[in-house]
Order: sequence, then C-alpha cells, then structure tokens
Amino acid sequence: MAQQFGFRLEATDGRARKGVIQTPRGEIRTPAFMPVGTAATVKAMLPESVAATGADVLLGNTYHLMLRPTAERIARLGGLHRFMNWSRPILTDSGGFQVMSLAGLRKLTEEGVRFSSHIDGSKHMLSPERSMEIQRLLGSDIVMCFDECPALPATEAEVAASMALSMRWAQRSRDAFGDRPGHALFGIMQGGVTRDLREESARALTAIGFDGYAVGGLAVGEGQEAMFGVLDYAPGFLPPDKPRYLMGVGKPDDIVGAVQRGIDMMDCVLPSRSGRTGQAWTRHGQVNIKNARHQDDPRPLDEDCTCPACRGYSRAYLHHVFKAQEMISGMLLTWHNLHYFQELMQGLRAAIAEGRLAAFVADFHAQRAAGDIDPL
Repeated sequence: MAQQFGFRLEATDGRARKGVIQTPRGEIRTPAFMPVGTAATVKAMLPESVAATGADVLLGNTYHLMLRPTAERIARLGGLHRFMNWSRPILTDSGGFQVMSLAGLRKLTEEGVRFSSHIDGSKHMLSPERSMEIQRLLGSDIVMCFDECPALPATEAEVAASMALSMRWAQRSRDAFGDRPGHALFGIMQGGVTRDLREESARALTAIGFDGYAVGGLAVGEGQEAMFGVLDYAPGFLPPDKPRYLMGVGKPDDIVGAVQRGIDMMDCVLPSRSGRTGQAWTRHGQVNIKNARHQDDPRPLDEDCTCPACRGYSRAYLHHVFKAQEMISGMLLTWHNLHYFQELMQGLRAAIAEGRLAAFVADFHAQRAAGDIDPL
C-alpha cells in the first residue's frame, strides 16, 4: 500500500472529464458510478459479482454502520474491507444526510446532531469529530466531511445558515481527520440552488483544502432542471485538479447530464432498489417486469446486454420469479441494473477520451426515445 491518493486528469470533452483516482487499494476510473453498500453489502449481490459488473469502488454508510454492527466491532474484526470481503476502494458518507432525514428524531446544534436510532430508539450524538472517528474505524479510503443538508423546500436564509454551519463543520472535520497517508478527505459544497451561496461554500472549502470535493444538497427533491441549473456553474467553482463528486445521483439521464457538466463521481441506491422492486434499466428505457405483458415474452431484458440475467433468462422467467417472490428475482435484476450502469460509465469514458461525447449523448437519448418503456 505504498501508493498515495491522487487524481490524474486524462482527457476532456467540453466540460466532461475522464480521469483516474489513485488509491492504495486500486484505481477508480472516472467518471465513476459507485454502487451503494449501505450496511456493508450491496443488496442481493456478492462482492465478486459487483466487481464483475465493472465497479471500482463502493459506498458504505456511516449512519447505518455506526448503529449496527457498530464501527468499533467492524474495527475489531479487521475493518470494513475485510468485514464485507471487498478489497477495492470504499468511500463512506458522513451520516449527515441520513440524520437529516430523521426529522422529529433529531436535535441540531453547533456541536452536532443528537438523534434517536430508527432501529431501537437508543440515543446517539454525531458530530464532525465522531463522524471522522467512525470512518477511521471503518478504514474508509475516501472519507466525507460531516455536513448539514437542509430539507427542501427551504428559504434562502435557511439554506445560507445551513451552508455556513456545514463550512464550520468542514473545518472541524479537516482538523479531526488529521494526517492519514493513503486516505482522502472530501469536502462537501452546499448552498441549495443559489449561485452566490454555492460560490461562497466553494471558496470556504478550497481555503480549508481537501483531497476532493462533493456537490451536496442536490437530488433532494429540487427536480432535474434545477439540479442541472446548479451543475451548469457549481463544478467550475471547484479546483480542476481534484475529483468532483455529485452525491445521491441517480437515474441514467441524470448521470449523463452530470458528466456533461464536469462531474467525476456519483452514487445512488437506484440500481439495487429497482432490482428488488421488479424494475430494470436498459439502454431502451425502463422495463417493469411486474407487468403482465412480459409473462409470455421469451426475449431477454436487453438483447444487446451481456449480463447473466440477459444471457440466461427470459422476461417470462423474470416475471415468474418476481411474482413468486423468489430471491433470484432481485439477484438477477440487480445484477443487470448494475451491469447497465457500469456499461454506461464505460461508454461515457470512451466517448470523452475519443472526443465524441456529443454523439454518444445524442445516441443515448435517441435509443431511450425509441425504446419500449414500461410505466413504473
């Protein structure tokens, strides 16, 4: 593990970037989509199956792991990589977003957030310092600073106050993280959909100094048009020699639009959650395998897909096992979805490298427009 953390920009096409994040546990090809392993597992998948889809990095969840089985227990058992049998890089979020969603179960102060566990009602305190401690115990390769993400709708004054608090917490996170060679700390830009607040947040984070920067506070209900509006300018406020991470995104067209606007990393539970609820994402749009029209269909989900679900099973079979509530349904659909998302990322990387991103994006939208899309 001699190699340190770094970022190498290899090609650009417009604002889109192709690069490599270097970590002691391996390289992360960007633009990258990170499957979400909330509780030390990508639901319905074996770690080697996730790797086979082309994923270079997984996301773990500080909030859920601190509650169960606890970060201290994972540390005693050798760290999160050994615990979940994943040898490649892991990024952990700070827990801030999950705590935000607790609503009436939390109390926010300058110190941090006091909250009651959604599992058993036990009382906890999550602060910048505690978040850094938990992520250190987990052994994360990429650590996210602790931030506060206000729920929308919110007034501009509320967003401004929240952003300022997040910047104070960013400094505390940086101080608590310390000097950890081979591990990276990312700052999180906040500011809602207000340009001046986004720029102020970026200036504060850059002054503190981080190994990478996230655009937070989006994909929380503002809609794609507003999100893209922010992404039209926000990545440009961040240092060009550091990776840029858009948190919690998203649908394939969200991913493509974000990459066009200069984003390097994304994560979302969508591929695995959709797989468990009978939804498949394909180059031609969405397939809702629950629909009766699939019960006699011998075709695969996508005739051009090479994933195990498409190579070996028909829509009729997938419809049957979903209706019969067999576990293989979620396994096959999740595998397909993760394969498709990683194939999309590989296509974006190749298009950027070859200077043909505009044509790739036009073809992406044309295929979806001409596809046979199920109502979800």
